[in-house]
Amino acid sequence: MNITKDSAVTIQYKVTDDKGKPLDSGNLAYLHGGYENIFPKVEAAFEGQSAGFSTTVDLAVEDAFGARDESLVRTIPKAEFPPGVKVGGQLQGANDKGEPQVYYVKKIKGPEVHLDGNHPLAGLALRFSGKVIDVRAASAEEIAHRHVHGAHGHHH
Repeated sequence: MNITKDSAVTIQYKVTDDKGKPLDSGNLAYLHGGYENIFPKVEAAFEGQSAGFSTTVDLAVEDAFGARDESLVRTIPKAEFPPGVKVGGQLQGANDKGEPQVYYVKKIKGPEVHLDGNHPLAGLALRFSGKVIDVRAASAEEIAHRHVHGAHGHHH
């Protein structure tokens, strides 16, 4: 089966920075066809392909996680910090517009906690290498939910 809109695609992938430093790898199942489950340039490279196809796509900063937004960097008093969250953990908060925002705990220093709402890979050009492991027609439920269910996909 070839990859087309509403295909459930399972890939094995590796992400490196533009110098080749490994950043992430694993298996991923995504719903193909503009559902924003994977980078658009990567999705375009997989369009029309089938199991066994391999590709490497260079992603400029704007094609990956975008530029860093320094307005998403926060320092809060440690007294306002929930117990049990450590450096590397995440907190749910709000950005300057009052919209929900996930913040990564970057540093705890004395009475302050340093948070960053940017994705950890924001500001980086990336190289995405992927191999198609499986392609199948997505179920009506997966299409309605806009993501793949099951192994390497989303679990409800």
